[in-house]
Amino acid sequence: QVQLVESGGGSVQAGGSLRLSCVASGYTHSRYCMGWFRQAPGKERERVAHINTFGVKTYADPVKGRFTISKDDTKTTLYLQMNSLKPEDTAMYYCATGANCLAFGNWGQGTQVTVSS
Repeated sequence: QVQLVESGGGSVQAGGSLRLSCVASGYTHSRYCMGWFRQAPGKERERVAHINTFGVKTYADPVKGRFTISKDDTKTTLYLQMNSLKPEDTAMYYCATGANCLAFGNWGQGTQVTVSS
């Protein structure tokens, strides 16, 4: 059974940084696409970034140049380094995995990120 546990969320002022972590267990880490999603109150969930099995990284336009996704296969951990945070980045952030990057079937419980102006 796949388990994903996020951590690292918190409250920061605009311009600050946070690093989210997602510890994965229960599957072969390197064979899955892994990604970060976020959902703000009253808004639909959106993909923030993902990394495929070849290590290719893709970012949503609003976070390009500010966020960096990475993973440590040894520790089976996915990271999201978030710099130059903006109030519009405020959301619940979720880690997810899938057999491919078009369908994510496993989700963590989420970690809250709040950015104040």
